Amino acid sequence: MPDTDVAKRDEGKKLQSHEETRASERYLKPPVDIIETADGLTVIVDIPGASKEAVDINVDKGILTVNAPVTRCMPGRPLYTEFELATYYRQFTMPESLDHEKAKAGFSNGVLTLRSPLAEAAKPRKIEIKAG
Repeated sequence: MPDTDVAKRDEGKKLQSHEETRASERYLKPPVDIIETADGLTVIVDIPGASKEAVDINVDKGILTVNAPVTRCMPGRPLYTEFELATYYRQFTMPESLDHEKAKAGFSNGVLTLRSPLAEAAKPRKIEIKAG
């Protein structure tokens, strides 16, 4: 009788994440907070060790991509480290109701803040009734 349990069949295989199949370079998935307001979305990404100049933010076909390479800039040879340094990489599908042309990003103390306002067509509006 064939074994139908996927977990048993794939026991010996190493499962790979999306990042591992993309390139041999290692990636870290930074923690993210996404806050929805009446005006749009705010995305807060923790990327300690990244520099403002190296952070790459793109929106293409409704997918937000944050890519931030990190380099070790401490003098000497590290003997023991608990904080792993690697390129930060994260992707999200963004709603079509946002106006990405008016998006603004800020970076301070290793925290990236991206604000994307709602498009004018997506904002609620009141329609007045005219006499007549």
